[in-house]
Amino acid sequence: MTENDTAQEWAAGLTDMSWINDAFDYTCDTMQRSILFMDTLRKRGNLYFEHIDKNKPPVLTYDYDLITDGRKLSRPVNYALVRIISDEENCVTDDRKRPVVIIDPRAGHGPGIGGSKRDSEIGVALKKGHPVYFVQFYPEPVPGQTIADVKEAEVEFVKKVATLHPEADEPAVIGNCQAGWAIALMSADRPDVTGPIVLNGSPMSYWAGKDGQNPMRYKGGILGGIWLTSLLSDLGNGKFDGANLVWGFEDLNPANTWWTKQYNLFAKIDTEEDRYLNFEKWWNGYFFMNTEEIHFIVENLFVGNRLEQGRVKLEDEKTIDLKNLEDPVVVFASSGDNITPPQQALNWIVKVYKTEEELKRCKQVIIYMVHESIGHLGIFVSGKVAKKEHKEIIGNIDLIELLSPGLYEMVIEDRETEVGVDDYKVSFVPRMFEDILAFDDGLEDEYAFEPVAAISEFNDKMYKTFAQPWVKLITTEQTAEMMRQSHPLRASRYLFSDKVNPLMLMFPALSEMAKKDRKKADSDNPFMHVEKSISKTVTTSLNLYKEARDNSLEFMFKAIYENPVMEALFPRPETGDLAGETEKMQDASDRAAAEADEKNWINSMKKGGFAEGLCRIMVAIAEADDVIDRSELLRYQTVAKSYPVFAKKRRSEFREMIKAQARILQTDKELALKTLADLLVTRKEREKAIQTARDMAFADGNYAPEEKVLIEKIEGLLEL
Repeated sequence: MTENDTAQEWAAGLTDMSWINDAFDYTCDTMQRSILFMDTLRKRGNLYFEHIDKNKPPVLTYDYDLITDGRKLSRPVNYALVRIISDEENCVTDDRKRPVVIIDPRAGHGPGIGGSKRDSEIGVALKKGHPVYFVQFYPEPVPGQTIADVKEAEVEFVKKVATLHPEADEPAVIGNCQAGWAIALMSADRPDVTGPIVLNGSPMSYWAGKDGQNPMRYKGGILGGIWLTSLLSDLGNGKFDGANLVWGFEDLNPANTWWTKQYNLFAKIDTEEDRYLNFEKWWNGYFFMNTEEIHFIVENLFVGNRLEQGRVKLEDEKTIDLKNLEDPVVVFASSGDNITPPQQALNWIVKVYKTEEELKRCKQVIIYMVHESIGHLGIFVSGKVAKKEHKEIIGNIDLIELLSPGLYEMVIEDRETEVGVDDYKVSFVPRMFEDILAFDDGLEDEYAFEPVAAISEFNDKMYKTFAQPWVKLITTEQTAEMMRQSHPLRASRYLFSDKVNPLMLMFPALSEMAKKDRKKADSDNPFMHVEKSISKTVTTSLNLYKEARDNSLEFMFKAIYENPVMEALFPRPETGDLAGETEKMQDASDRAAAEADEKNWINSMKKGGFAEGLCRIMVAIAEADDVIDRSELLRYQTVAKSYPVFAKKRRSEFREMIKAQARILQTDKELALKTLADLLVTRKEREKAIQTARDMAFADGNYAPEEKVLIEKIEGLLEL
């Protein structure tokens, strides 16, 4: 039905006087919906107090057992390790399978959102038989705890999980949102502890983004940097209120915050209440950080962007370099994410490794996947995402260690079955750095953030010198608590609670009356169309305000930081001779490392025997058509179990052998194939190797021409 048709029906209704009945029905429906809506807000307000009274526990739908309380560690922190209890008959975990450790973000809210539904990361891992552990945190930080302390606690948690599963591979660690950079720090510092890591919607490159699309990155520069965080921490009497972080997220989409979310509840009040309250239970709780913690995060990450630059220092002047990551990394992002856009989730890869060859030289495997439209929370909350993307990420967590070093995109395709689409085909497609950079509109705009970091440090020093003593002088715990309770996000909840507002006491009874005699207006009621049109107008107006505000923010940022004066104060590095010489030295160092690496693998080509030759052939066949299917990786495991030569090798040793042969092929494929004859000495060994090659080629059910050509070539080289 078009708008013209609706208008004609509206006019016709006015002439035949049926509008009087429509108006009566709509008025009755609206009054009842208003009562039910206000009662839902009352329940939300009461839920806010109930959550506080229970000390804001995780909003997990699963029961759990406490394993390690971080508050009792030698370096105490407000974190704890718990084991999720599988309470479904079809979810039987195997302690010999790789354990999965899930960490939720400490970004203002409490923990548990990643497991607030049955269809979640936790649910998927349990159904796959993995032991699942969860790292939760408490509302109040331990006095004096730092990010370094938190990192050490997480290391202890992962080590504890490993000791509980001695027969299993190293734990896989999943970090949601802000927890992503935390586990990246931990794994880069202690690569011996973790297995594969998964970064879901995790910001790693804070300066990245597209012009006109990612305004959040400009806020630090417009507000003068970190000094404001120091001020808010001082006003909080040494603690930073997480509600301030949540306020920043809410402000990104004012239409949803101030209208759409509420109107959706009002319009669908008969069916939406439970879903709304379940989400608000998590959104209600605000957690705190010590001044040192939030200062570290803002200075090193949000403003300084030091993580991708390898300049983050935790303790003892130890610098964390992401190039130290040894285990596979899976990055899951979304183009619909307005908090962590794909550029901020992925650009660190090209900054850390510079070239694909350097990535391979480090024997690193990085896999990325970019959803087309899901929002930020949907990445680790949506049930649809859990059933597809997270199901395949966790389902392939063991296999990705068998991939050759390099950059891949994980491609998930629907696979038709007799009962419909209930299965997926997973493949790993080799990618270039250009594929990552294609998500961005260039890296040149990031230079303007260099002076932001410098000015931020200056402003913070000025604040601490001249203003901080006075702020601390007038701040007490009482004034800090008054400021917390007056925060709009808290006030908008508790003011509707009947524990605070006596006017809300009438709504339980009114709500029961409305439900008992509920009269809904028809969907074709013209007044309903008017209501929806008004809602669209309000949403459009707020979106226009958002666009104007964001465009103004970007314009102001560029006017301040992209002008001749600022460029004169902070000249680009390439304009200086010293910088140029430094870059030449780095390039020379890279070339020397590349030459040494190449020499090492060439010298290794004739080392080994049947096992090494078989692995080399398998890798070559798997990569022949430039697409590595899950079925081919499974074939690796089948071969490892079927040949006695691999029987005495641990799984980690087999993976290292695969990776070594992959590097040999990447160094000089032609020479690597020619030297197979030095590894496969007897005719029997060569025939077995060729049969394995054919099995590998048919593993995905498709004998690709590239695979056929390669097998024939290997047969010729082996004189078969």
